This record gives sequence, structure tokens and C-alpha cells, in this order.
Amino acid sequence: MDSKVRCCAQKLVEVESKDLPLYCPRPPSWDGHPRVFLKIEETGEARCPYCGTLYILKGGALARGGH
Repeated sequence: MDSKVRCCAQKLVEVESKDLPLYCPRPPSWDGHPRVFLKIEETGEARCPYCGTLYILKGGALARGGH
């Protein structure tokens, strides 16, 4: 049986602001699909278009400076 960690085995991943910029796939697996950067700052969540993994930003969306 192959015990190798497969890309995107988790379908829900919580990340912290220190993990930004966010990209998928995340370590320890790099071989599942091309690396894609995901915009999570404004909404607090992002879904990978390749594998469907949903990323949730702990603490929610980041506050944006005034306009």
C-alpha cells in the first residue's frame, strides 16, 4: 500500500494570516496540480479551482484600509 501523502487530501483547511499569500497545493505535497495563488483576504475563504479544497482564514476577512 502506498503511504505517500497525496495532494489536497483535506477538503477543508484553516489558515492563519501568517500563511499568506495563500497557495494550493500546500506542503507537504507539491505534486498534485500546478501551484495557484488564492485571494482569501477580502472574504475570509477561497476555493482552489483545481482540486476544490476550501480554505478558511482564521479570524475571518482581513480589515481593509479606508477609501
